[in-house]
Amino acid sequence: MNSRKFAIIALSLVQLLYGLNYTFAKFLINEGFIKTFGLTLCRVGGATLLFWIFGFFFKAEKIDKKDYFTFFLGAVFGVAINMLLFLKGLELTSPIHASVIVTTTPIIILVLSSFFLAEKITKLKILGVVLGFCGGILLTVLGKSTRVGDNVPLGNLFIFINAISYSIYIIIIKKLTAKYHPFTFIKWLFLFGLLMVIPFGYTEASEIQWHTFTPYVWLSVAFVVIGATFATYVLNPLALRSLKASTVGVFIYLQPVIAGVFAILMGVDVVSPVKIIAMLLIFSGVYLVSKKPKVSV
Repeated sequence: MNSRKFAIIALSLVQLLYGLNYTFAKFLINEGFIKTFGLTLCRVGGATLLFWIFGFFFKAEKIDKKDYFTFFLGAVFGVAINMLLFLKGLELTSPIHASVIVTTTPIIILVLSSFFLAEKITKLKILGVVLGFCGGILLTVLGKSTRVGDNVPLGNLFIFINAISYSIYIIIIKKLTAKYHPFTFIKWLFLFGLLMVIPFGYTEASEIQWHTFTPYVWLSVAFVVIGATFATYVLNPLALRSLKASTVGVFIYLQPVIAGVFAILMGVDVVSPVKIIAMLLIFSGVYLVSKKPKVSV
């Protein structure tokens, strides 16, 4: 399997994990098992521990001192702001709304990449982004859920700011992926991020009643920490090694499809012809943007 095919499979798995995460994280917060910032601290803390443990199994790389500041910036946008606002936004809005708002990320990344990474915006990418965006809009309009948030507009705003923050993170780490193995810099990203998140989540984390957790609650926590955090933050940098940042970003269009299907399976949404059309548009957009151009530029 060539590196490009592996990258595309890795990205698809990342979106699957993120898509399922909306329902698991929403369940933990809305059912009162863990408050928002407490869950954020558990998520970041658990992933940080895993990254440092697994990091010992890889050959140590020498890090340029000047890159530590880049690690810090990546932690600000990719860990602290990203995760705090994502879970807070998810608390206030629905899983489907949140997943669809996140589809603005590819557009943000595409614009930022053209300025900071000198990536050429081809007609094929533009068409892919437009098709995916149209599918996202359809899901926004038609996506219904019984999990109604307390303040949907505010929750949607938090998710949008989260999307901007994540886009900046993707741009920041793009050059690091070519220089270091993912475990080399991600463990530092999360260590810095953990220090930033502790003041927000310490009180809520200390209030968690762990003895009341059922097996499904433990499964949900494990999925949020291991699947939607540890695994995704390893796979994304690996994909960035073989694909452009804008291509990585457009795979986010898969999230509302996965989140919507999972919501339907969980009985909080229904299938409709228009939603099927929206999903086809999103898949078409992902295909066009991920398609390798005939001539390298």
